[in-house]
Amino acid sequence: MKPDRIRILDRATVMRCLAGIDPVSVVESAVCEHTLGRSDLPAEGYMAWENSAGAYSRAVAMLGCVQQGRSMAYGIKLINASVTNPALGIERAGGFTVLFDPETARPVTLVEAGHVSALRTAAYTMSSLRTLGPTDFDAVSIIGCGTIAAMHAKLLVQYFRAVRELHLYDIDPARTAALRRDLATHCPDVKVTEHPDVESCVKASQVVVTLTVSSEPYIPPGWFAPGTFIAHVSLDDVMPAVFLEAEAIYVDDIDLVRDNPRRVLGSVMQAGDVVADTESSSGHGHALARRYGEVLLGREEAIRPQDGLVVSNPFGMAILDVAVCQEVAVRAEVAGLGTVVDLMGDPERADR
Repeated sequence: MKPDRIRILDRATVMRCLAGIDPVSVVESAVCEHTLGRSDLPAEGYMAWENSAGAYSRAVAMLGCVQQGRSMAYGIKLINASVTNPALGIERAGGFTVLFDPETARPVTLVEAGHVSALRTAAYTMSSLRTLGPTDFDAVSIIGCGTIAAMHAKLLVQYFRAVRELHLYDIDPARTAALRRDLATHCPDVKVTEHPDVESCVKASQVVVTLTVSSEPYIPPGWFAPGTFIAHVSLDDVMPAVFLEAEAIYVDDIDLVRDNPRRVLGSVMQAGDVVADTESSSGHGHALARRYGEVLLGREEAIRPQDGLVVSNPFGMAILDVAVCQEVAVRAEVAGLGTVVDLMGDPERADR
């Protein structure tokens, strides 16, 4: 495209382009490139406020670049959210990702971010479950039943054919019921069980995925059966003791997780109770945090749950969004999809 023209891809167009993309493969590649040092993740911009209903609202802006094939993909993700949005009939979070031209630095593609964000989050969980989870399971417990939970459920059925039962819990029973109805349509061969309380849902299977907006830990280690894999996606659900007693903890980036005290693992690491496996104090009575990318690269052997717990606790890197959006953008350009806007407009109209 000519300079100062940007291709805008709405959700429907994004979904059309994603039809030929394996999101798990794209996410794994980006995690490996990051582990090899072929990426950049500047500090995120974060702003929080209360809306007119007194509800938590926030804006997060995340720049990032990652090696993709023979070139780097550059971009920024802006994802905003308010906890009262579902009551308004809209998704809790929404925004866009903008990709940059590596040569001119101009923004060239704007991609609706909500769907891609949910997809890459679920894709990371599928990857970690495939690599670090139990070798044999047919049921999964999902805590939190919003948009990201729906994406997780659909990818679980797609990537793990042995899964025949999903256990659901949400603090709002209406969301649980809505997800169950959605799954009855899209995953008719899977039994879906709604739980009246979070404890029974956690105890129902050996794979537990947390997808809530909780800011206070509430799940103790005693609720998990021996040999459980925990995808701690929403980051503030399990109590600190879960990490201290875990057989293994895997993160996507140790520094990002440790430097964020808003998240329970970050505060536990800052207290020194969990340390990186590369630190000199590792192995001396401390729980260890390991980089998942090392396993994907084959440089470390995966630790799967045996008699204890294995926890995957990703930070959620914006480079995963950039990587997926880059794949989408390439397909959109080839197919001529999206709306191209000239940011300079028509000079003749400007003179009128």
